[in-house]
Amino acid sequence: MRHSLAVGIQVNNHPPAADGIRTIDTGMAGQRELNAVYLIESDEPCLVESGPGADGPVVLAALDALGIGSRDLAHIVVTHIHMDHAGGAGELLRRFPNATLWVHERGRQHVLDPTRLIASTARTYGEARMRVFYGETLPCPAERVRPIADGETITIGGRGLDVIFTPGHATHHVALHESSSGAMFTGEAIGSHLPWADCYRPALPPPEADLEAAIESIARMRERRPTRLMASHFGIVADPDEGFARGVERIRAWAETVRVRLARQPRTSMDALERELVEQARMEYESDSGLPFDIGRYDAIGSIRMNAEGLARYWRKRWEREGAPT
Repeated sequence: MRHSLAVGIQVNNHPPAADGIRTIDTGMAGQRELNAVYLIESDEPCLVESGPGADGPVVLAALDALGIGSRDLAHIVVTHIHMDHAGGAGELLRRFPNATLWVHERGRQHVLDPTRLIASTARTYGEARMRVFYGETLPCPAERVRPIADGETITIGGRGLDVIFTPGHATHHVALHESSSGAMFTGEAIGSHLPWADCYRPALPPPEADLEAAIESIARMRERRPTRLMASHFGIVADPDEGFARGVERIRAWAETVRVRLARQPRTSMDALERELVEQARMEYESDSGLPFDIGRYDAIGSIRMNAEGLARYWRKRWEREGAPT
């Protein structure tokens, strides 16, 4: 039932996001407008992100509705290898035998053998919740996976995707700047954009959250002057400068909240830190949207607790290098 609803959402409610680019709402976690993959239409059709394995039926039905047959899809490019972005890639490669998967060189091994990725996600979410949210993550055959690095261009027929290394959320994260439309696929490099609430929120989970890297990544994306942003969570940001600015503001605000609390009370429990960020998120959400805080939907995209854990780890490691906070 969840998948049939989500297919209706993406076919009927998402017109072209940019010239020749289509948004597919995967219906992740049974919710609208949480998780997107994008089809770039060309003589070599390309999917940006695969979505999680659990949402494979949605993505397959959407591609079929958009006229992409089993031998048509030529490329799948993922911004990073977390399961909501690349977990469905193995199954899609089986269904589309002519497709090549492109992934940052640091993440390639984890799509060839996702054992460690699955174990890490299960520790974070719990085994049962992970299976419901993400489903099965299949390994990808090595001969069909191509590594990418900063500064390279992936040619997709008459179009191209310029690769921009954008760590902060993860050390293997890239953004992709599409040559024809000027649109930029940001993954989670600006955090999450919640269109139903006109709200932004950070995406800084353990173990690789890095405040300086995240801010620098946004600066590098801004330098490219994209025409619009295509967020994986979720959808079009029509004003890139506003999207970059609001993403940076929220990343700094959450990082500062965690820094101040840990500097004052180094032994603060994760439960207490999470409660403080929940209250901050509530105030931001209600200020942005004018709506009551929908924490269930808000947290489904990546829990507030994960951000608390990621930022706490970041500050503690930084203080180990630089000395105690003052």
